[in-house]
Amino acid sequence: MTTQAGAAGRSNVLTLKQALKAAEAGKYAIGSFSPRYTSMIAAVLAAGQEADSPLIVQISQKELIRYGITPKAFAEEFYRQLEEQQITVPVVLHLDHTKDMAVIAEAIEAGFTSVMIDASEKPFEDNVRESKEAADYAHARGVSVEAELGMIGTTDFVETETDEELYTDPDEAAEFVRLTGVDALAVSCGTAHGVYNVKQPKVDYARLEAIRALTPVHLVLHGGSGVPAGMMQQAFTLNGGGVSKVNIATDLELSLLAALGREERMTDAECRALAPDQLAAGREAVKQTVMNKMKDFVLSAGKAGCFFQ
Repeated sequence: MTTQAGAAGRSNVLTLKQALKAAEAGKYAIGSFSPRYTSMIAAVLAAGQEADSPLIVQISQKELIRYGITPKAFAEEFYRQLEEQQITVPVVLHLDHTKDMAVIAEAIEAGFTSVMIDASEKPFEDNVRESKEAADYAHARGVSVEAELGMIGTTDFVETETDEELYTDPDEAAEFVRLTGVDALAVSCGTAHGVYNVKQPKVDYARLEAIRALTPVHLVLHGGSGVPAGMMQQAFTLNGGGVSKVNIATDLELSLLAALGREERMTDAECRALAPDQLAAGREAVKQTVMNKMKDFVLSAGKAGCFFQ
């Protein structure tokens, strides 16, 4: 079974645009979880099934490189686990922060149903041009597109290469969406990639409301790991819809490493080579972390059924 055939043949495999429409209407968010290791995809999907929650499974271009994974290998394991576990909840396979059209094309060919073009560090005009190119390419193939405007800081340099932060301007966001035709927009309003050690998150809700009032697309917050639940949940219920997608990656890896008694991250090959009992312990830790996020953080637990009514 090819991954493309798997996506086409399963009614619960959605595009990002399809999934976020339901989340926005329900005033909750869908967690976009990065397992970072192919061996942990099973745990993320199992958590969604047990929590009766829609979910997004994602990986970024930089994670593909750092952990030694190809889009094809990631997608193949995703679709294999869908079949093996008989996953029935709504799922999206998403390519996160990516700067190269070649990687986006490779992911779409492999069966990803959503991709993110990230040219946020470039001047506005260049960001528009590259984002529109990605949107035109993906839409022609039935795939959703997320882009980013403003610069989201980082504490771990996995998803991004700079800790610079530049808040998204609402008027620019409206123009950006109009010119590019993207389906979702990641905005910068106080969260950061990684774990907060010194600087603490502070979500600018007024900015979010202003962006939402001027843009028709779904809004995304990156840097969900380490943000207090109440602070994040307030962003879901803002006037006009608020945030519908929250990215969570670092918390998953930290739970995996803690279960293994490790501090240093592995390559994907090293993770796959773990003893069966270690893999089982790691998967259980990741599964529990994802379920906790669904129930107490993004509030998506129990929401799967509304997609099929």
